[in-house]
Amino acid sequence: MTIPSSKADRILVVDDSPDNVFLIQTILEEEGYTITTAEDGPTALAEVEKSPPHLVLLDVMMPGMDGFEVTQRLRQNAKLPFIPILLITAYDQPSVAKGLDTGADDFIRKPVEVEELLARVRSLLRLKHSVDERDEIARQREDFVSRLTHDLRTPLVAADRMLVLLAQGALGELSPPIHEAIATMIRSNQNLLQMVNTLLEVYRFEAGRKTLAFFPVDLQNLLEDIVKELSPLAQDKGVSLQLQQQQPIPSVKVSGDRLELHRLFTNLVGNALKFTDKGSVTVRMSTNPDSDLQVDVIDTGSGISFEDRQTLFQRFRQGSHRRSGSGLGLYLSRRIVEAHQGTLQVDSELGKGSTFSVCLPMMK
Repeated sequence: MTIPSSKADRILVVDDSPDNVFLIQTILEEEGYTITTAEDGPTALAEVEKSPPHLVLLDVMMPGMDGFEVTQRLRQNAKLPFIPILLITAYDQPSVAKGLDTGADDFIRKPVEVEELLARVRSLLRLKHSVDERDEIARQREDFVSRLTHDLRTPLVAADRMLVLLAQGALGELSPPIHEAIATMIRSNQNLLQMVNTLLEVYRFEAGRKTLAFFPVDLQNLLEDIVKELSPLAQDKGVSLQLQQQQPIPSVKVSGDRLELHRLFTNLVGNALKFTDKGSVTVRMSTNPDSDLQVDVIDTGSGISFEDRQTLFQRFRQGSHRRSGSGLGLYLSRRIVEAHQGTLQVDSELGKGSTFSVCLPMMK
């Protein structure tokens, strides 16, 4: 990826003094930069909103809205791309510190020296192009992940259906070894499909393309469904799976996306069963002093080390356990909880099990 030449760079000069604007504009235009100007803060903000420049040269001392406020407003506008801001000041060191604290990237003192001005402009434009290149690479990577996961799902779903038909004898009776081999292929294919689906959901959250449909959700009813769905897995392992209420709870609901909440608690309970070879997995619902509904998923499994707990909810961070997965499930769970204005925490001790606690605000 090539960095644009200086002639393609557009610089906005903001100063209430026509003489200062003329001087800086003349210097920069001689170097091939495209210059636009603004005589005050509101005009500068409107110009940036209309057509974001590659760099803003901003006078600190202006009537009405000074350069500090303009800088702060530009940095608070999340819709804008990164735009370096070079403050032009005649003030002392404290004013420079204030400008940098509000979000400016560099400063230059009056009277402006030509070589210093050009050097600082070139430095900030290099920073701008570097950030733009990084963001473009990230965007292309996310787009690649999205396309890859979409393209992978189709053959995986088709293979799953064909394997199921084969296992059911659609093409003739199978010998026990062949039946066992196909069953293994079905499990492996379904695991891969689940991983692809999880990766796709993670991408949607990170790219801001995930749309949640919030409606009143009866959390106890949802948890009862999940416990019933996962009971066969618990029975196969000889592990007790139960839903409890720590105290009598009136019929209350949370505002949420039922599908995503189902994904969240299925993942937490499924993980608990995965890492518990004997004992129990208990799903406990209660209320806390902050008027939140709290759901604890408690297991008597292998537990999680202190080191693993520090990175447990980070993307692609696998635990040290031999059965650790892709490192996406708990990261996605955290994103779902945060989207519901809740919290997700873990308490664990090696060899004694883990407790994952989800707190969600109750509907008024």
